[in-house]
Amino acid sequence: MVRVGVAIRWLAWMITTTAGLLLLGQPVGTQNQLAMSLAAMAAMIGLWLFLDGPRTRFVFLAMGSLVVLRYMLWRITSTLPSPGDPVSFGFGLLLLAGELYCVFILFLSLIINAEPLRRAAPPLGPAEDLPRVDVFVPSYNEDAAILSLTLAAARQMDYPADKLTVWLLDDGGTDQKCADPDAETRAAAQARRATLQRLCADLGIRYLTRADNLHAKAGNLNNGLAHATGDLVAVFDADHAPFRSFLRETVGHFLRDPRLFLVQTPHAFLDPDPIERNLRTFDRMPSENEMFYAVTQRGLDKWNSSFFCGSAALLRRTALDEAGGFSGITITEDCETALELHARGWTSAYVDKPLIAGLQPETLADLIGQRSRWCQGMFQILLLKNPLLQKGLKPIQRLGYLSSISFWFFPVPRLTFMFAPLLHIFFDLKIFVASVDESIAYTATYIVINLMMQNYVYGKFRWPLISELYEYIQGLFLCKAIASVIVSPRKPTFNVTRKGLSLDYDHLSALSLPFFAVYALLLVGCAVSAWRYLFEPGVTNLMLVVGLWNFFNLMTAGVALGVCAERRQTETAPALPIARRGLLALEGRSVDVIIERVSARGCTIRFGAKLLAPGAGHRPMAGLLTVLPPAGAPAGGTLPVILDHVARNREDAVCRLSFRSLRPKDYPALAGLMYGDSEAMHRFQLRRRRHKSILSGILQFAWWGLVEPLRAIRYLFLPEPPPSAAEPSLPPAELAWAGDALPITPPAAEPAIARFQAAPSGAPDPQRPRAEPAGSPPAEAEPASDWVRLMVEFENERLLSAERSQPRPV
Repeated sequence: MVRVGVAIRWLAWMITTTAGLLLLGQPVGTQNQLAMSLAAMAAMIGLWLFLDGPRTRFVFLAMGSLVVLRYMLWRITSTLPSPGDPVSFGFGLLLLAGELYCVFILFLSLIINAEPLRRAAPPLGPAEDLPRVDVFVPSYNEDAAILSLTLAAARQMDYPADKLTVWLLDDGGTDQKCADPDAETRAAAQARRATLQRLCADLGIRYLTRADNLHAKAGNLNNGLAHATGDLVAVFDADHAPFRSFLRETVGHFLRDPRLFLVQTPHAFLDPDPIERNLRTFDRMPSENEMFYAVTQRGLDKWNSSFFCGSAALLRRTALDEAGGFSGITITEDCETALELHARGWTSAYVDKPLIAGLQPETLADLIGQRSRWCQGMFQILLLKNPLLQKGLKPIQRLGYLSSISFWFFPVPRLTFMFAPLLHIFFDLKIFVASVDESIAYTATYIVINLMMQNYVYGKFRWPLISELYEYIQGLFLCKAIASVIVSPRKPTFNVTRKGLSLDYDHLSALSLPFFAVYALLLVGCAVSAWRYLFEPGVTNLMLVVGLWNFFNLMTAGVALGVCAERRQTETAPALPIARRGLLALEGRSVDVIIERVSARGCTIRFGAKLLAPGAGHRPMAGLLTVLPPAGAPAGGTLPVILDHVARNREDAVCRLSFRSLRPKDYPALAGLMYGDSEAMHRFQLRRRRHKSILSGILQFAWWGLVEPLRAIRYLFLPEPPPSAAEPSLPPAELAWAGDALPITPPAAEPAIARFQAAPSGAPDPQRPRAEPAGSPPAEAEPASDWVRLMVEFENERLLSAERSQPRPV
């Protein structure tokens, strides 16, 4: 009976599709076409407002698809210039090819995302039956402070300790680098290796490096596989710290499906990317990647096509061994590895819950560099391991991979749409043959319905026209990346994206010149089109339509100028809104506090103003913050803090605490505070996921297009920032290694290389064996000179003991 039902359903779809295609092919007049499109638009609005649901979702998308197909039929058969004018005909074909690509991507995305899958976390079962897990944290040039937090968070994941091993895979301290002919490079690599070995010993992490840097990240991960023995492998980038519940939310899927090779989770971020920071949208607009992780990956998961994204994932060791480890032919080893294993019949799963928090590129140049690598890697897969030709994939899996790969063609059509109007404005080339009435009946209605479909499917995760902005910003530079990989598919190399930079000054991006040039060109185009339409004899209303098209492009280029105008960072370190309880010991008293926001440098707390210590806010005060753990978690630990700012809000005091020089042993407490509750990141994302209507989105975009160019022009006349304005950002109270005293005031800043080279006495020899056991000897005891900390800890413990039996103030 089930097979009969499926057959009937497919037959009904085939009959409906055939009837729809026959209807599409019927010739109709311009007025009838306009009436049909408006009727479809009205019906879609009615379904959206009054009958929205899983069943009507397909009807809504089907009606919109019919209008899109009708437009494309008219576009192909009625709007191309005459072949007798080869120049106009050639550019007309190029414009049509760009539109066909967009429609192709639209329909692929509708097929993939028609019914996204949402998975619930399966039960884990008894601890003795759980698989052993190796956690890989590959690193190349990341700072020790970033690594400390990620490693501490990984070590504190909720999983049996005897079945969890955390590895730091250090590609910045390889034998090759430690023997580099350049003395400065060699010394930095040796100091880095010694520093990270000591850090791993203090945190209970296994340190591992290798002889050389062959095959970049894939080679580093495969070196980890050669030493690890666990059943599952978790991979986290150096700046991707996992929340405590990561393994509890993911391991159960492997127990349910023995052929499962991958559980991927979303990449969530603590800081804005350059577009979000410079347009000031991070707290109110979903991040660019949320559409991919909240919709597309769930859609791919429906068809067993969700793929490895390089981090925040758990993989089965036997599957990796079968494929020969992580694939390294392309520079996107993650997607390539997933493609190989899907083709071998393994399955994947996607868990749509943020279980890590990472860092994004701070500057526009770094963002472009990151996306160039992704783009080139996807093109390498297309050219070297084309999913359409890959044996073992199901047809829908081929479409899933084709959708993810072909997306990266976007720079070509996006730039075509940007510059096409100028051909008519400046050279009078007619590359789109249509009257104004036809443009309204076909093109305008197609654009509106296309926006409606996108807003219907992605409205909570992507504001209107934001995709066009991201594509334009990247497109100016990715065209070169695409051309280079097409010419030489094996040439691209893996480049690590810089993270943790500090932007202390407003300034223009080093990449801003092309954006200013395009904006000026489009501005001239608007002026010329207006002059020709108003004063030149014989110019038709088509110039008005083309001029409006060019004006929209000008608005997009104007918003992009605002992105090039890099704002200084308002936070010294990315912070996460949380809601945790703690105890603050300060000036001989201990008070209950609510911790509202936390970063790697400090936190914001709230408590009753009456409990505030005398003089608080007028002078720095050293104290200790004890974090109360969430239910089921171990003790939260104690953090050394300095109270340096107080603001009174009615009956409450809102205080800013800065963390003093953190020792390795302090990072577990900080990791427990920041990453003990994964719901904190989920709540933050949900606050931003409010549906943005098409009208409000267009108005917001137009406002940016008008005001952001003025800000960019103002930045042209700002003084040149000093070279230190974009140097790697380290906490003002940097890592204090075991044996160092904890100063009350932050130490003076010094170069990062000097910090690496100042290894503590007793540090491991850089040339010692590369694999370090987790059970290394602990760091030496604290020196007696740190009497301030010891006295405060003793006083705090005495007060806590005295007050445990008393009710705590809220």
